[in-house]
Amino acid sequence: QVQLVESGGGSVQAGGSLILSCAHSRSTTGARCMGWFRQAPGKEREGVAVLQVGGSSTHYSDSVKGRFTISQDNAESTLYLQMNTLKPEDTAMYYCAAGGAYFAPLGRCSMAEYNYDYWGQGTQVTVSS
Repeated sequence: QVQLVESGGGSVQAGGSLILSCAHSRSTTGARCMGWFRQAPGKEREGVAVLQVGGSSTHYSDSVKGRFTISQDNAESTLYLQMNTLKPEDTAMYYCAAGGAYFAPLGRCSMAEYNYDYWGQGTQVTVSS
């Protein structure tokens, strides 16, 4: 059974930092892409950052570009999201996802949630002003 387990969420003041982790079984998922998505209350889930598994391609939403960094460990068993200069509008439930579609002409993974097959339970991030 595929499992994605997020950790690292919490409460922080604006301007602070958090690191989210997602433990997963790469060999089980066989995913080409992994990513972080978030959903704020009353809003749809949106892509935040995606990464090509085993490759170097990363892609970010405009709202987090320059502040967040997605990465994976060498064993490809843990996905990370380093979040700096956090803002109140970053408050949301953050989800790790695996699967995805890699768009070779664009050189990046999809940011659309329907392209991802496996999801974690989420970890809450709350940023206060």
